[in-house]
Amino acid sequence: MTTVFRDVRVFDSKKGVLGDAAEVVVRDGLVAGIRPIGGDSEGTVIDGGGRTLIPGLIDAHWHSVFATAPLTTLLLGDVGYLHILAGASARETLMRGFTTVRDAGGPSFGLKQAIDTGVTPGPRIYPSGAMISQTGGHGDFRNRHEIPRGRLGHLSDAELIGGVCIADGVDAVLQGVREQLMLGASQIKLMAGGGVASAHDPLDVTQYTEAELRVAVEAAENWGTYVMVHSYTPRAVQQAIRAGVRCVEHGQLLDDQTAALMAEKGVWWSLQPFLDDEDAVPVPPQNRHKFLAMTQGTDNAFALARKHGVRVAWGTDTLFDAGLAAKQGKQLAKMTRWFSPAEVLTMATATNAELLAMSGPRNPYPGTLGVIEEGAIADLILVDGNPLADISLLARPESAFTVIMKGGEIVKGA
Repeated sequence: MTTVFRDVRVFDSKKGVLGDAAEVVVRDGLVAGIRPIGGDSEGTVIDGGGRTLIPGLIDAHWHSVFATAPLTTLLLGDVGYLHILAGASARETLMRGFTTVRDAGGPSFGLKQAIDTGVTPGPRIYPSGAMISQTGGHGDFRNRHEIPRGRLGHLSDAELIGGVCIADGVDAVLQGVREQLMLGASQIKLMAGGGVASAHDPLDVTQYTEAELRVAVEAAENWGTYVMVHSYTPRAVQQAIRAGVRCVEHGQLLDDQTAALMAEKGVWWSLQPFLDDEDAVPVPPQNRHKFLAMTQGTDNAFALARKHGVRVAWGTDTLFDAGLAAKQGKQLAKMTRWFSPAEVLTMATATNAELLAMSGPRNPYPGTLGVIEEGAIADLILVDGNPLADISLLARPESAFTVIMKGGEIVKGA
């Protein structure tokens, strides 16, 4: 099981530079070495022709089941159909060069198992399991006629399929976290503030108490992993940091003081390139004011992260739209609005891999991701061109990615 990529320029995702022409040897799913051109021929030889070899891409905020299905289908559709859609989406995700994703909430355990056992192609999934939300929080998609709780049965459809866990109070949150860990969550996702897509919560509200957040953190730490939270505002993020949360998702409305606190405490900032443009996530008309308020803070959020040296991860958070999901690479290329092409590639490979590794012993894929070096997992993309000179190549994977390899297995290309 040996493959040699001959005459390729290797992207060093730690230093952000391209090396000279070389050969990369892959054996038994790992990078066995990088050597000068002209080594002994062995196994399968792929002539790179001077093309660029980059690590497989990582999306740190992806929803495997929610990315392509419209919201009405998610709320009212047959669960079997949802999982078939998710399987098709997983294959398309892999064909875009995303060999690993961190699932930021949803019923992805079965899909992960199907991918890991070879039933269907797709990326590695770091699952969070059900998103844990308070009543009326960002994960509560119940209709008004379903309140009070228990009126139509104890659990809503979203809870029954494992999409969300509505939990109020320390005991309920503790049980919800432990259930997701039991099912195989590599990290835990809580809703700590208002959201755009949800119907009941204004964007500015803080969700959960510090005690509720802290018990989730303690339960996760007991299993050797961490909690990430959805939140936008300074109050919500500062409360989460006090509770011990390790990663903040979004945060478009943060201020200077909160960004400085994140840097001081070593908290990760998982940011998305949310803008009011052709790549915007579809939201109900009545929620558009929340979407505009959020996107107006995106430029400032990236500026604050750079100013204070916060560890920034990249993710898309694509929801409810198959057309938008297909633009996953374009959303990555768009990051050059705030970073250089080399920084963008590093963020979506080596940096995101560091974030994934925070799951510690709950890491479902032990090994080194996001780099091309001896001993690393052989997730590789042969790019027809130089993405450091033309970052738009990432937005055209169907033509620009001539070979895609995941774990030493070629999934696209000769």
